[in-house]
Amino acid sequence: MPPEQLVHKIPAQPAAATRPLVEEFKFGLDAPICLTWELTYACNLSCVHCLSSSGRRDPRELTTEECFRVIDELERLQVFYVNIGGGEPMLRADFFEILEYAAAHNVGVKFSTNGTFIDAAAARRLASMDYLDIQISIDGADAQVNDLVRGEGSFAAARAAMDHLAAADFGPFKISLVVTRHNVSQLDEFKEIADSYGAQLRVTRLRPSGRGVDSWAELHPTQAQQRELYYWLLDRPTVLTGDSFFHLSALGDALPGLNLCGAGRVVCLIDPVGDVYACPFVIHDEFLAGNIRNEGGFTKVWRESDLFLSLREPESEGACTSCGSYDACQGGCMASKFFVGLELTDPDPECVLGNAEPYLAALATAGTAVPSSTADHSRPGVPVPSPVTLRPTRRQRV
Repeated sequence: MPPEQLVHKIPAQPAAATRPLVEEFKFGLDAPICLTWELTYACNLSCVHCLSSSGRRDPRELTTEECFRVIDELERLQVFYVNIGGGEPMLRADFFEILEYAAAHNVGVKFSTNGTFIDAAAARRLASMDYLDIQISIDGADAQVNDLVRGEGSFAAARAAMDHLAAADFGPFKISLVVTRHNVSQLDEFKEIADSYGAQLRVTRLRPSGRGVDSWAELHPTQAQQRELYYWLLDRPTVLTGDSFFHLSALGDALPGLNLCGAGRVVCLIDPVGDVYACPFVIHDEFLAGNIRNEGGFTKVWRESDLFLSLREPESEGACTSCGSYDACQGGCMASKFFVGLELTDPDPECVLGNAEPYLAALATAGTAVPSSTADHSRPGVPVPSPVTLRPTRRQRV
């Protein structure tokens, strides 16, 4: 997004004209550039690293009409687009209705899906819609690696969804992967899969949130793999990363993307029941800013919540004060620190310079309990990961 398109969102601050755009973002915008909106916690998969521990639908989910009101508000705020996810968003009976309403009200949608509900008919319907971007998730370039994380049959289902989108002439879609120590060696293969469809590859960071709290120690990349990933991304600027890997910037040149934690500043999360969190990776009461069902709706939460206002205050460099790379990495990811038990002013647990290692060792020695997400929506008795199951969905409204 060109910087000139963001000018109307930047609030007045002293000496604003003298600061780089990334510094403006630290003070927050009067509306988010984009936000993540989890439509449901229902999911037919049980991925081991699911950031929201999805599985069961919450009976308090926003109704269709409430979803429409959220879209109306986002249109008034001139939010450019929303990242819709879950759970599996296509399990909502009103899924297409919500997408069509967003398109009619100038709010673009990028939705993330495991692909299991994109058959030939759904692909044709999606291809007929405007202002829509689709992101298919896989976490291995083959079934052997992918299905250990996402469940037996999930890789085949995702590839079938890609085939259906291609056959329907949807156009370029995105293929998204979460980098783990088991798939770093497959980065070239992921890129080949994306290129074969004319798709764009999106690479994101594993965070220890949701079910990822339990799997992070086994799945997160090693220090050597972090370096491998950094140079691979540096050589491929067309691969999307968002703000996933700004902690790697301490290795040298900054990667494309925000290169800053945007939580509560330029991004946030609306969950299925209308709760607003600082970012999708910190679904925990400590980062709950409010609920869109309350008076003033989302706008009041975004502009007036104590949490978001505090996140926009000048931050302490904390333990990173003496590190010459702080300006490059900005101290790393808030969610990653929180869910391994570190203070928010401590180094990122995956600090590429190794500065977090003494803090992590101290936590291990003390036997400190790590936080977990406030709610677990996993399906009781269902293994993690679980094989692909296709649940019948209610007839979609036309």
